[in-house]
Amino acid sequence: MTSPSIGHVSDTARWVAVYRALESARPDALFHDELASVLVGPQGRTPGQSGMLPRGARNHWPTVVRTRLIDDLVLDSLRQGCDRVINLAAGLDTRPYRLDIPAETIWYEADLPELMTYKDARLADQRARCQRVARSVDVTDEVALAEFLAEAGEGARAVLVITEGLLPYLAASQVRMLSNVLRRPEVRWWAQDHWSPAMLRLVNLTMGRELGSARWTFASSLSFYQGWSVEAAHSTFRAAARWKRSPLALRGWALLPDTERGPKLDRSRLWCGAVRLTQREREGSA
Repeated sequence: MTSPSIGHVSDTARWVAVYRALESARPDALFHDELASVLVGPQGRTPGQSGMLPRGARNHWPTVVRTRLIDDLVLDSLRQGCDRVINLAAGLDTRPYRLDIPAETIWYEADLPELMTYKDARLADQRARCQRVARSVDVTDEVALAEFLAEAGEGARAVLVITEGLLPYLAASQVRMLSNVLRRPEVRWWAQDHWSPAMLRLVNLTMGRELGSARWTFASSLSFYQGWSVEAAHSTFRAAARWKRSPLALRGWALLPDTERGPKLDRSRLWCGAVRLTQREREGSA
């Protein structure tokens, strides 16, 4: 029996970097990430990795589309006055280097020590477009997370927090803790990839062998996030069909009724996409 490709959840950062590198090589790329291949390293390896990739890696369209959708949410937030970005479990993300970010913007990243050390070493000769600050933080440690957020948010007026590719690997209690800790006065937005419970079961069913110890454990309705409201929601399926990334059999998804507005979103069983939440008490003042 073949061993699963993932031994630890942080190993998924390598997968995502490989997908970004493959997408960037396309003539019709949805984004260009020249540093993805630098971070992947020789033969697609990062420390301790075998270089294995899951089946269908060359067309892992959900991850590619998610990357572009989060890109768009980041840029839109910056246009709306975001002056600080905090990326939790940032992995091998390169947005501070590749997106058109104002130089005065401060971009904080947090992830486990080994991953951050490796990333900083690989990008030592690269210069971010904004002020990038990297910290080694276990974002599931409530005390450590609160201390990090206090540092990262100091002096900011409109913070965007990103938790891309993080929540499905957590327990519900950890996501609830995260939701509560993020409700700080300077935090205006929270961008995440959202998955319905039915989609979680489908992912574990189809990719459980490759995910190994990183099988998904959390999915919910959006009502789970108490004190937060949906400001923007973009379906992975609809975007993938529009950008011609999904299989032909799913291209018709773009023609289905739009469930990305209002209460219909939470009633859609097979929904996944990029969501930006905002704190309810800030809605009237935003």
